[in-house]
Amino acid sequence: MTQFDPCFVPYPSTRYPIYARGGMVAASSPMASAAGLSMLQKGGNAVDAAVAAATTLTVTEPTANGIGSDAFALVWIQKEKKLYGLNASGWAPREISIKKVMERNPGTQGMPVFGWAPAMVPGAPKGWAALTRRFGKLGLKEVMAPAVTYAREGYPAAPNLARMWQIAAQKYDAFRGDPAFDAWLDLFLFEGQAPKAGQIVRLLRHADTLQKIADSMAEDFYRGSLMEQIVRDSRASGGYFYPDDFTDYDVQWVDPIHVSYRGYDICEIPPNGQGVVALMALNILRQFDFTERESAQSYHLQWEAMKLAFADGKRYVTDPAFMDQSVESLLDPAYAAARARMIGPKALAPQAGSPPKSGTVYLCAADGEGNMVSYIQSNYMGFGSGVVVRGTGIALQNRGADFSLNPDDPNALAPRKKSYHTIIPGFIMKDGEALGPFGVMGGYMQPQGHVQVVQNLVDFHMNPQQALDAPRWQWMKSKNFLVESSFDKEIVQQLQAKGHQVEWARDSVAFGRGQIILKQDNGVLVGGTEGRTDSNIACF
Repeated sequence: MTQFDPCFVPYPSTRYPIYARGGMVAASSPMASAAGLSMLQKGGNAVDAAVAAATTLTVTEPTANGIGSDAFALVWIQKEKKLYGLNASGWAPREISIKKVMERNPGTQGMPVFGWAPAMVPGAPKGWAALTRRFGKLGLKEVMAPAVTYAREGYPAAPNLARMWQIAAQKYDAFRGDPAFDAWLDLFLFEGQAPKAGQIVRLLRHADTLQKIADSMAEDFYRGSLMEQIVRDSRASGGYFYPDDFTDYDVQWVDPIHVSYRGYDICEIPPNGQGVVALMALNILRQFDFTERESAQSYHLQWEAMKLAFADGKRYVTDPAFMDQSVESLLDPAYAAARARMIGPKALAPQAGSPPKSGTVYLCAADGEGNMVSYIQSNYMGFGSGVVVRGTGIALQNRGADFSLNPDDPNALAPRKKSYHTIIPGFIMKDGEALGPFGVMGGYMQPQGHVQVVQNLVDFHMNPQQALDAPRWQWMKSKNFLVESSFDKEIVQQLQAKGHQVEWARDSVAFGRGQIILKQDNGVLVGGTEGRTDSNIACF
């Protein structure tokens, strides 16, 4: 990667990139980063560190993820010179159907966002066990010990965490009296209130559940007492789960997908995730030359490419078993060139093309041996479905909210189907060697954040911290974009003249929270961590 200036600060920031040799962990919670670092110091590797950080985040940032999350990972194993992909996203219960959901929710135009209907079998616990079993050194029980300790002994709530918790409390307050939500109110409110910044948070039932998962290599969650309690609650309050939804479930090891962008391989997890959307956008953008980030024309090209990629993503991406287009066709260079030719001087309303036939927490870790992990897990919308399994601390994700109730839609709800998934880990390589993991959280912001970070690193030669600090934009729908308050006002006016409908965001919550670790030619690690959250890098 072209040499960058670590002290160059083109955008307001109080952070500089961090350098280290022995190992590095970057997460959206300082305690999670510390948990990961402690594994490296005990002789563990990047995988042990990532799982320690991930499980700790279920405790220290439950506003965005939890035991009931889904997860994805990209894992670089240095001695094999190979990048592995893990899909630990869950599937829909076998007893759910479009007809049943519509009968229980008369008049609905789409999948419910809260309650049992959007709750799918969580994949994260099995993902933790699978990563540790295949690549870890220390064992799941030791790796999860920091998470159990934080849950049992408590930790002080950070400012952004307290703010997000308060937002969730206001949202779920509307469900008081509904048995499906009572457990959330009981577990995650303290004397009826969300915790304030600096208040000690203890999650004792969460600690017990994490310990059961650690002791059983997650088998208790899918075949034991935890599974039985999930199914019991589901049957008692209008859910769809049966035991075999859990006993039949397993994670998938997948081959990462990638495109070449200016000589760098940008890698993502294949569908059902939306990483292919980021790759489609980059495939279009490589048809153009970029020399200046802060220009209306540069943003115009990025915005138009992003809209075209999303139009195809929302039309074609779902569970691979149900897709009527292959990833290869969506990433076909000739198709990308044809999509690029559609970009003119004015903003267009995006439409899907015809390819040739053929809430979230992100963290990354690297060790002194050269292994690296790009990892992401999420309950989707904040705490997720709002359903917490009684006596366990398991907040179930609401990934099923992205299913369609239109039976002709590729992403239509069906039993044992995986929905279109927003969470995506990223990874950069060059000439067969790992440069490092990166990611940006935030629902449909994620592929947009990936594209912006990659361009900041590759086209505009920013260091990892500035690649994260740069003002962000987000496509919302049609010609509508949201920009951060630090965005250049004159450029916004020029974009509006091109037909873009631009609004200023009130805060930066909608623009994601990212982490980056890159390896330099001399083997030194350099990391950047998001200034939009309580994030931290731990290293040695």
